[in-house]
Amino acid sequence: MQELSLNKIKISLDAMGGDNAPRVVIEGASEAKTRYPDITYTFFGDRKKILPIIKSYNNLIDCECIHTLKFVKGNDKPSNIIRRGGNTSMALAIKSVRDKEAHALVSAGNTGALMAFSKLFLKTMSGISRPAIAACFPTQTGEVCMLDLGANLECDKNNLIQFAIMGQAFANIVMGIKKPRVSLLNVGEEEIKGLDHIKEASDLLFQLKNIINYNGFIEGDKITDGSSDVVVADGFTGNVALKTAEGTANFLTNTLKNSFNKSFMSKLGYIFAKKALESFRVHMDPRKYNGAVFLGLNGIAVKSHGGTDSYGFANAIGVAYDMVKYEFLNELMQKTLKSTKYLEKKL
Repeated sequence: MQELSLNKIKISLDAMGGDNAPRVVIEGASEAKTRYPDITYTFFGDRKKILPIIKSYNNLIDCECIHTLKFVKGNDKPSNIIRRGGNTSMALAIKSVRDKEAHALVSAGNTGALMAFSKLFLKTMSGISRPAIAACFPTQTGEVCMLDLGANLECDKNNLIQFAIMGQAFANIVMGIKKPRVSLLNVGEEEIKGLDHIKEASDLLFQLKNIINYNGFIEGDKITDGSSDVVVADGFTGNVALKTAEGTANFLTNTLKNSFNKSFMSKLGYIFAKKALESFRVHMDPRKYNGAVFLGLNGIAVKSHGGTDSYGFANAIGVAYDMVKYEFLNELMQKTLKSTKYLEKKL
């Protein structure tokens, strides 16, 4: 087996995952290859469907295709697919990362199945109890990383502290923020508010000031104001916050569109506001922030939105690329080890 090198980033793609697979996966791979010429791919899925599309893209001629007719459906239950889905396109892509045949994998398939397979084959990193789903979305001043977004519906104080460590590492290494500001999502900013395990986690994070740049509690209405770079929550709260933000963004976009179509004068007003509205659209475009990361595993797994287009999928590949290029796993292991040793003295 040829040893992996950072001179050539090898990414495995679940070609059959997503609403418009394999077309969007392959188109996105080609677009990402244009941005990052040192990427090479292995596609997993139905060769008869994959190869004819690949032939349309000259920059994909050096890619491999591993054939399998099995794939994970969007409505498959993770518990069922784990028992019988070992040879699906998703599982084979994850196994390639486990076996050091690829640096990372990207899939737009079933989130629950992807997390279940990733935990099964990649295993949890030493010092981390549970992996978390992390993703970025826009703020008034840039973007914010939020975790957990649904992997762990219930968490204790130690889980939240580990999420803070992983989130800060991601913001530092991948987002390029020198000293990321970390906050815990809570029902109020006052120290006396919130559930006991959240308050206990906050107390310990303040004690880790020399390791984590912890700013205290943050409320839901402050997530996007730019005051924090990393927002930590349990998976239930994080997922609700994310879906609420997505719904609000869609509401604003559709309301604006309908308002400018109401009359001749409103359409005329659109002409004058077009440049500002285009800037708003670009900043809020969910495809720009596509690519949720499973943090805390011994391997890089990135989840693309199932309904995205080639631009969005290319951005998910870009997230995986950056994590590999900046040696995220090695950096995270070092930060986790340092924080764990310090916490053991405190607990």
